[in-house]
Amino acid sequence: MKISLLDYGAGNLPSVERALQRLGIQTERVSTSDGVAKASALILPGVGHYGALIRALDRDGLRQSLIAAIQRSVPFLGICLGLQALFQNSEEAPDLQGLEILPGSVRVLSGAVKLPHMGWDQLQAKAGSRLLKGIDPGAYFYFAHSYAVPYRGKEPALQTRATCLYGGEFVAVTEKETIFAVQFHPEKSGDVGQRVLENFLRIAA
Repeated sequence: MKISLLDYGAGNLPSVERALQRLGIQTERVSTSDGVAKASALILPGVGHYGALIRALDRDGLRQSLIAAIQRSVPFLGICLGLQALFQNSEEAPDLQGLEILPGSVRVLSGAVKLPHMGWDQLQAKAGSRLLKGIDPGAYFYFAHSYAVPYRGKEPALQTRATCLYGGEFVAVTEKETIFAVQFHPEKSGDVGQRVLENFLRIAA
């Protein structure tokens, strides 16, 4: 099995590649619409600025091919910014539109909290997560972000499977059909992060 990593010229590709290689998985970097179209499973890693990611997708003609792949049920995992890109827009770059695969907006973390939200924090798991199968409901994962999707309660179109509390409750894991996304970094989250990647690989196989 080969996992395609979307290479938009930034992000945390090497650390995700190493995490997958430790699991014995072959990876390839794709940076063209043809590469995305041929992928059998896709991961969109992301660190940095929302605007830089969205502009890069548009600059390289990747927006429509990525949307098309997701719509034809290619297994997809978004990491950090890769989760945020699925939504309609973000306060970090209000002039840009996201992929609009999922409803809702990305907001700056609220409350009197230090930004960025950096380090290990605990999930509040909901029922039915496929990504979190076999993982303790209160497990800790590694976060590095200042923006997130606020949790609004049960939304059928969103299907939140875990949240985290930091300046308010935000979406930490969302799953919809073959679309999976996490706000934390599984590649930096030790054994539990490895289990998340293993679960995605089983789903994608």
